[in-house]
Amino acid sequence: MAAKLETENVSRFDGVKWFVVVAIVVAGAYGNQYYSDESVLYRVLALLALAGVALFVAAQTAKGHAALVLMKESKAEVRRVVWPSRQETTQTTLIVVAAVLVVGLLLWGLDSLLSWAINLLIG
Repeated sequence: MAAKLETENVSRFDGVKWFVVVAIVVAGAYGNQYYSDESVLYRVLALLALAGVALFVAAQTAKGHAALVLMKESKAEVRRVVWPSRQETTQTTLIVVAAVLVVGLLLWGLDSLLSWAINLLIG
């Protein structure tokens, strides 16, 4: 029961949090334009700080938390992937290049044959 109440409380304020995120992004865009005569370094640092704050606020929402969980699971999944060795990659690349050359030659031959047949018909 307490978990349900906590979930309702969290989702109740999600709209407000997303509004704050949008307000921060709009303020950053406006501030970047307003202070266009300032150094680019300072504007970039300010935008990075605002982006960090916006991401932190967004992470406090239900969808933001779900996105963080997805990113963590994706990182763990990438670690479990068996990447091919250099030799396997080279062999696969050579097979693809050979297949492209063979198909290219076949298409060139077919095109030449059809051109020859059409020239025969047209005269």
